[in-house]
Amino acid sequence: MDIRLMNVKRQHEAHAAEYEEAALRVLRSGCYIGGEEVSAFESEFAAYAGAEFAVSCGNGTDALILALRALGIGAGDEVITVSWTFCSTAESIAIVGAKPVFVDVSPESFCIDPDLIERAVTSRTKAVLPVHFYGQSCDMTAIRSICRKHGLKLIADCAQATGTSFNGERRGILGDISCFSFFPTKNLGCAGDGGMILTDDESLAGACRSLKVHGSGASGLEFLRREYEKRGEPFPENMPDGTSKYYNYLIGYNSRLDAVQAAILRRKLKYIDEFVDARRANAAYYNDALRGTGYTLPKESTGSRHSYYIYALKHRNAGKIMAKLTEAGIQCGVYYPVPLHMQGAFAYLGYRQGDFPVTEELARTTCAIPVYPELLSEEREFIVKILREADDE
Repeated sequence: MDIRLMNVKRQHEAHAAEYEEAALRVLRSGCYIGGEEVSAFESEFAAYAGAEFAVSCGNGTDALILALRALGIGAGDEVITVSWTFCSTAESIAIVGAKPVFVDVSPESFCIDPDLIERAVTSRTKAVLPVHFYGQSCDMTAIRSICRKHGLKLIADCAQATGTSFNGERRGILGDISCFSFFPTKNLGCAGDGGMILTDDESLAGACRSLKVHGSGASGLEFLRREYEKRGEPFPENMPDGTSKYYNYLIGYNSRLDAVQAAILRRKLKYIDEFVDARRANAAYYNDALRGTGYTLPKESTGSRHSYYIYALKHRNAGKIMAKLTEAGIQCGVYYPVPLHMQGAFAYLGYRQGDFPVTEELARTTCAIPVYPELLSEEREFIVKILREADDE
């Protein structure tokens, strides 16, 4: 067999005519940046997730950077997050000049352990940045309580969690500001890169809209005025007052969602619940078929409705298991083999091996297997067969 870990080609083929017609319409329109498709997708995605405002951008990493900048987080500030995540989570914190402060994750949920957050709070802490890992929701009730107690902002990394809900609501996974990725393999993926920022705060949305287009326009001017007020400095008398894209008030970015990607995402959004239901059905099949084996199966946390972007098993001999799967033509992998506190890019933070035991154990013992919606029943059966054989050896 040849079974891919992620199969975006199959996902496209399921509704190919619809996606291709939408893309072709944009190509023929001549409107490739912004326009109706982008505005409509922002509105539709905000409504789906339960947020007031949506700001599209170039990718999920940019979404995090823009969110941090909009909150005024920068040099001298600290943001609490996890080492068990993709690089961009902590990278975005470092890019704006702040310091990532890592805490360990829960061995059951693989998400940030709320009991460890409060111990990491200092006078420099400005925000908590939890990651809804693999599509599992963090314990947002506990995290919100901690943030309120210490006056911290809550930035939700939802890159792996489109379709996830907490306590019965999709908006349950959202923070003060929330960041999504539409990388092609995600639950809702485009045909390239794409990202989204959600918030109920109009001023934060405005700041993100300005920052993503070179800090220009009326929102940029408003954000700059607030920055001067926070510093207790008088606003410069010679400040120009213009609202077009040629009036730049902030050092911003060029981070826009292309109209072609927005058009494809709009059509896929109609099927997102169907996609997630199929992922959950595949996960349920694995859970039933592998119960009672040497594998530790993923658990759905209290209040969380897991969307299973990744289905990851734990096994004491994960390396051997992955070798057997690969030999049988089943693609598998570790998300992620090198935790961030052990990455060269973050060596300056001074962490050492052993600082986050749960995270380091997960890097050694987890194995992700195919769970995408279009997985065939005979493929699932074959995957389970190889897994059981490898477990018995």
